[in-house]
Amino acid sequence: MAFGVATSPRLRFLLIEGNVEDAQLLSRRFADAGYSVDWTRVGTRPELAEALRQHQWDLVISDHPLADFDALGALAQVRGACGDLPFIILSNQIDEDVAVTAMRAGANDCLSKYHLERLVPACERELREARNRKERSHALAAERESEARLQALAANTPGVIFSFQVRATGDLAFQFAGGATQMLLGLSPEELVADGNRYLRLIVEDDRPGFLTALEASPADGKLNWEGRILSSAGDIKWINLRSSVRKQANGEPVWEGLMWNITQSKHTEAELRDSQRQLAALSRHLQHAKEEERERIAREVHDVLGGDLVALKIETSLLAGKMLSDPIHARQRVTAIEALLDDAIATVSRVTRELRPGILKDFGLAAAIECQAEDFSQRSGTRCQVLAADHDIELAEDTGVALFRIFQEALTNVRKHAQASTVAVRLLQEGDEVLLEIADDGKGLEHDDLAKPKSFGLRGIRERLAGLGGSLEIEPMRPQGTRLTVRVPAEVEMEQQA
Repeated sequence: MAFGVATSPRLRFLLIEGNVEDAQLLSRRFADAGYSVDWTRVGTRPELAEALRQHQWDLVISDHPLADFDALGALAQVRGACGDLPFIILSNQIDEDVAVTAMRAGANDCLSKYHLERLVPACERELREARNRKERSHALAAERESEARLQALAANTPGVIFSFQVRATGDLAFQFAGGATQMLLGLSPEELVADGNRYLRLIVEDDRPGFLTALEASPADGKLNWEGRILSSAGDIKWINLRSSVRKQANGEPVWEGLMWNITQSKHTEAELRDSQRQLAALSRHLQHAKEEERERIAREVHDVLGGDLVALKIETSLLAGKMLSDPIHARQRVTAIEALLDDAIATVSRVTRELRPGILKDFGLAAAIECQAEDFSQRSGTRCQVLAADHDIELAEDTGVALFRIFQEALTNVRKHAQASTVAVRLLQEGDEVLLEIADDGKGLEHDDLAKPKSFGLRGIRERLAGLGGSLEIEPMRPQGTRLTVRVPAEVEMEQQA
């Protein structure tokens, strides 16, 4: 079985001593105490400077006085070269005033050569103190480095890194707040650390109970996650999110450490999304309702007009059959009435068909369909609708043409329902890479608030169609009265998508 052999502690010291025998005596003292010693003796300033330059030492032991200089001079030289290296004066000729001066200058101890039994314990004590000072220095340096890293991290984090406690009085006490505090809260980190309750006072009154409740419950959960509004010192409302973990200190008191940041933009985006979803739901309901109304109108048209005409035709035919031979003149009148009823039925079928799916749009293009729709509108509403310009050379993909035609229909419907206009002027033309459709009326006009009404389904429907085409809508007042609606769409948008 092999046993480990204990090695002697190694000690490397520099001896400033003029007497060789004294130096050897001191070396034996340390060897007798169990040390493996490595020592060098110097007696002059140049020798001391060279020894300090070439080697690293555990401690320095100096006689006083020396032939070339004294312990005070040696101490200054050692401190200048090696800083905190333990320095012990060992002399039979040092008086009390010199010893006090030396201790004030940084000597660690002053001993007499007549009491060498004190030498080894004194050196061991100073070596321990030197190690402790070195460890403390390293710990402080590590702490400063850690704090510098934390400060750098906090300075480059978009949120506020923080650490706070809750005092027995319920007051907040921030120990640390990152550099983004000024940007988020309108307070400097120093102001927040000086008065943590300023954070509580920034929270909107309605949201403050929620924060306090979450704060009270967080030690049991080990974390705090809260969203709420603050009123910054600049007077603006911000949404913030605060997340932290709860750490127990040695005394059992909790400390909250985490991050808070600005979520105002995401909250606004969420609100806009919810509002958009509500609008889309309302638009969907409106479109469903409009579809049902349109079906009802078509059924009514077919039943009341076309059905009535067909019943009248049947009656007229029966009467005609009875009059053919007995009363030719009356029969001729019946034939004329039947022809008129047939004309009405044909016109009704043609009009309903055009409104459902205008064949002229597919066969002759958008310009012809708009001219035809403008004529029908004038006949039905009594409002004059003039097509001032219609570019028949415009070539559009089918989806784009149908969308513009439906937009035109919706615009005329809005004029008929709301404008109380006597004249509508229409322009359709191509300007560069865009197709322009302009509908202007001389009615009572639109107010700005009318455009934001939640039930403006007609305009909303137009905007939805244009969004799919990558187009734009502009609504502006006419002078002296009326409204101009201008629609622009890329001429090739649908063809590019199909390609």
